[in-house]
Amino acid sequence: MKLGVNIDHIATIRQARKTDEPDPVYAATIAELAGADGITIHLRQDRRHIQDRDLELLRQVVKTKLNLEMAITMEMVKVALKHKPDVCTLVPETAAEITTTGGLDVVMYGEKIEEVAGHLRAAGIEVSVFVDPDIEQLKACYKRGIRVIELNTGEYAKNWKSSFRDQELDKMKKAVAFAHKMDFKILAGHGLTYRNVGPIAAMKEIVELNIGHSIIANAAFIGLEKAVVNMKRLIE
Repeated sequence: MKLGVNIDHIATIRQARKTDEPDPVYAATIAELAGADGITIHLRQDRRHIQDRDLELLRQVVKTKLNLEMAITMEMVKVALKHKPDVCTLVPETAAEITTTGGLDVVMYGEKIEEVAGHLRAAGIEVSVFVDPDIEQLKACYKRGIRVIELNTGEYAKNWKSSFRDQELDKMKKAVAFAHKMDFKILAGHGLTYRNVGPIAAMKEIVELNIGHSIIANAAFIGLEKAVVNMKRLIE
């Protein structure tokens, strides 16, 4: 199983002082040397952490795979077409949220998603959609020509210590089984930590996990290289 490391919160620390450190580009280099299979960033419309210049430099530096999370807007399409990340993951985005709170509603926004995905694919960029582990959403993805998905593990992560853990884990298992049957390329992520990642990593149909906050949080104590190495060992 591959590991994509989300480095958004390196930029969050930097933007807290509006200075030039810590540098997300340096973080990406360390993560790759430690065994990360890809680097993920979310260029938000309000630019609260990752900035356009970060994307520009990361495109030049990242040697594995650069995954750009983005809202389904033409502004972001133009940015993606300019910098050509390897993958664009389409995500929901609102100004008030602290972090992404759920999967993209493909049933409701299917037409817009199809339009945005078409522009990106025409430029040779792989398109993934961040979606809840819901069968109807997966059917909508398939209908719109999406074949790469990232399943939202947020509810599982939020409930992993509660009585709802098994219920949320069962939802994930059913979604993974259905997606595998429909021949989706399956990724997963959101809220995963060193303590709760095991049951998700055990689902062999999932080819990659995207993890950010927990790795960066642990890096504050043990260093980014060791934090990436430890997570890589866990999911393998």
